[in-house]
Amino acid sequence: MAKANKSSGAKSGFKRWMLQGLHETQTPEGPHERVGQHHQHPWWKVMCLTGVDYFSTLGYQPGIAFIAAGALSPVATLILVLLTLLGALPIYSRVAAESPNGEGSISMLERLLSRWKGKLFVLVLLGFVATDFVITITLSAADATAHVVQNPYAPAWMQHQVFVTLALITMLGAVFLKGFKEAIGLAVVLVGAYLLLNAVVVGYGLYELFFRRPDAFSNWTHALLRHPRVHGNPFMVVGVSLLLFPKLALGLSGFETGVAVMPLVKGEKGDTTGSPLGRIQGTRKLLLTAALIMSVFLITSSIVTTTLIPPERFELPVEGAQTVTANGRALAFLAYQFFGSGFGTLYDLSTIAILWFAGASAMAGLLNIVPRYLPRYGMAPNWAGATRPLVFVFTLVAFAVTLIFKADVEAQGGAYATGVLVLMSSAAVAVTLSTWRAGKKGKTLAFALIALVFAYTTVVNVIERPEGIKIASFFIGAIIVVSLLSRVWRTTELRVERVELDELAQRFVEEVGRNRGDIRIVANRCDAGDVNEYRAKELEKRDDNHIPTREPVLFFEVKPCDASWRTSSATSPSARATPRPLRTKSCARRRKTRRSDPSSTSEGDSIAA
Repeated sequence: MAKANKSSGAKSGFKRWMLQGLHETQTPEGPHERVGQHHQHPWWKVMCLTGVDYFSTLGYQPGIAFIAAGALSPVATLILVLLTLLGALPIYSRVAAESPNGEGSISMLERLLSRWKGKLFVLVLLGFVATDFVITITLSAADATAHVVQNPYAPAWMQHQVFVTLALITMLGAVFLKGFKEAIGLAVVLVGAYLLLNAVVVGYGLYELFFRRPDAFSNWTHALLRHPRVHGNPFMVVGVSLLLFPKLALGLSGFETGVAVMPLVKGEKGDTTGSPLGRIQGTRKLLLTAALIMSVFLITSSIVTTTLIPPERFELPVEGAQTVTANGRALAFLAYQFFGSGFGTLYDLSTIAILWFAGASAMAGLLNIVPRYLPRYGMAPNWAGATRPLVFVFTLVAFAVTLIFKADVEAQGGAYATGVLVLMSSAAVAVTLSTWRAGKKGKTLAFALIALVFAYTTVVNVIERPEGIKIASFFIGAIIVVSLLSRVWRTTELRVERVELDELAQRFVEEVGRNRGDIRIVANRCDAGDVNEYRAKELEKRDDNHIPTREPVLFFEVKPCDASWRTSSATSPSARATPRPLRTKSCARRRKTRRSDPSSTSEGDSIAA
């Protein structure tokens, strides 16, 4: 018996540990979010938190770009940079102004589309969000492993790509099970060190290219014209690069994350909840600075890796061979070549650290966005509001993706690009609709053009690399099926657990209670709102419930904020398991009645809304 009780207690303790935080009473997110619940920082520090995702792509972007475009990689990268500065930056600058609490472009579309259309669209976008963040975890871990495997000091047992990748993902999951909090200070150190080391490698590469090996640059220009799709025509270089640049879309990641971390940006003294102008300006500085830094590194890293690394070095080595490869680690390859094993190992350690932290950023994003939407719609199991069960689910999904792609960095690039591009396309569409509704025709046309460019880039990427849409379709299907099943399962749950009366309604209740003792309440869904509507409703309820003619009744006009809310619904981490209260507003209409009128009350004041 004692053993049974001990076992039962252990299970109960484990359940409490797993569901910790599920029933915390907080206020809902959005306009109801508590002021000051986030510790805020200067915008440049928050940029480093975004940068662990954005800047870490330098670990694999140059290598993937060369594999996709060959000698045309620098030209295609230049086109990508132009799209970043002239397309993505204006789009997300507008998103920052429209969603200053970090909701992002998804919430913009949710507001612009009506009820279930908006919710269904959100579910589809959540599938692409899951694709983006999950592949960020697996791709970053796989690239970190590539740096481990190729390091000359790595022991033999760490030479297995899949095993080490799974180990890194396991460590990531363990950290979140223990409890992960934002680490701005660590992000600043990692990003600062990583950008400094990249500046050293790229700067020396440019010196090597233009002052010590000018022949490498001339060889590259000749290789441009010898590209099989260019046929010696200089104009075709730009034309073919336009067709190839969608394959380089990994360099666009980071904007959605930049908007998501807006609540962490320190605003100005005059900021209010409804109009945080200082926070918006800080976020715009964050986005602009990050885009400029990344643009410089994308172009220069593409030039030095394309011109100074032999093409055959980008190929994956034969299994068991000791050949050092630039696949997935082009800048690290140059770091070893320029400065030797000591500096190369330092660069590897910095890259591994920032890539691992990029996976942590993605996991945090998943843990934030799932409770923000699905439980609020009544479309997720109740435990989805707790962190630890979600960590288990996302970790297992990351395991599956890693095994499917065999921890291959290049193979996962298409899936990652698909998630990034769909989110950016949806942001462009949301901003276009927003400016159109605001009557700004000039801006609407410009944003519509940007949306078309992103749509083209997305379609080309899907056609060229369909694995991304396959994974996204799996996530979308799983989310919709689980959502519908959960919705059916939760139809019996209470949606509202308390009612808040406004001042006039409260006075009506107190008057009737003081004069009569019994308070008879009739709930009514207001239609026309005229006397005839209330008279008919009053007659019906008096007859059905045998209410004496001389007893007064109060009409309550009750309207929930969102019919999908349930009292057990978990919201964002800042608002778990908090019921949305019903706020009543008093009807301005009050009417005097006669005692002889069977549909009237004896005291006169009869209607409260």
